Amino acid sequence: MSKIAMIGDADSVLGFKAFGLEVFPCNGKEEAAETLHRLVKDDYGIIFITERYYQDIDSDIARYDMLRIPAIVPIPGSDGSYGVGLSSIKKAVEKAVGADILFGDD
Repeated sequence: MSKIAMIGDADSVLGFKAFGLEVFPCNGKEEAAETLHRLVKDDYGIIFITERYYQDIDSDIARYDMLRIPAIVPIPGSDGSYGVGLSSIKKAVEKAVGADILFGDD
């Protein structure tokens, strides 16, 4: 069974420990990027990351876009949603089917 991790600021990630996720609180985008690379090397199957850090280290995340594993999933943090998660889903669907079937021209 694959390991599941959560990367983000401490306020956003610590509650996920109760659900059995391994949490990695970070203080800045450099630490988030280093943590991401380490988790990929350690064969984590799913890596949740707060939207703020997802935006901050998008070029690091892009390195793993073509890999089947890990799934890197943006989620809102304690400071709210930036719309990154929805945008990520939209791009994935467009890539899979070749068209925006979710939102049309919105």
